[in-house]
Amino acid sequence: MNSPWHISILTLFPEMFPGPLGHSLSGKALENGIWSFKAVNIRDFAQGVHKSVDDTPYGGGAGMVMRPDVIEKATLSIENPGRKIYLSPRGKPLTQKLVQELSEEPALTLLCGRYEGVDQRVLESQDYEEISIGDYVLSGGEPAAMILMDACIRLLPGVLGNEDTVSEESFSSGLLEYPHFTRPAQWTSADGHIREVPEILTSGDHSKIRDWREGQAESVTKARRPDLWNIRENARLSGKKPKK
Repeated sequence: MNSPWHISILTLFPEMFPGPLGHSLSGKALENGIWSFKAVNIRDFAQGVHKSVDDTPYGGGAGMVMRPDVIEKATLSIENPGRKIYLSPRGKPLTQKLVQELSEEPALTLLCGRYEGVDQRVLESQDYEEISIGDYVLSGGEPAAMILMDACIRLLPGVLGNEDTVSEESFSSGLLEYPHFTRPAQWTSADGHIREVPEILTSGDHSKIRDWREGQAESVTKARRPDLWNIRENARLSGKKPKK
């Protein structure tokens, strides 16, 4: 049996893990040994009576900054850190392509910051890459770490159990996912409107259904994520350019 996909998490709140990842598909995968984790308490590597992990920023400013010496000791305590990631709003965006890449790494170390962040020097000395889950600020890196982990875990072999499910999801083809429908075929919503499943989906014509779904995916992507649509269109057009 292959070794499980392993995550080391550097955090001031190790009790937060696995949290929601201990349930549903990810929880079952954890029980089955598909992935494993170790939450490392950063405070265990602080010195002094108060076990201080932060200090005031040089140059002034609000808040506190996590100390480089403490973060370094915590990082070096991990026997096989693998690829090291600091969850940061200034990092490169977490995309589905990057998630796929990370899920294929044998091990990851996730650094969860608090306060105003982490001393830049330890990020450089320990070769941390910065990754952002979105253009907003959280109270700490733990929720971001869980999001990254969840996105990766579901791609691990044996977790979803259906390759078609992954291939048809949002972002897998550069498009948002098409809308879904289930029983009842005719449903009266609370506002009194009778709402029916699109007729094409009950036709049994799989070719037409596939075309309809692709068209819906394109329409919703153009309307809601023009940035993704433009990337897709530029790639399509560049592919048609004659080779020099």
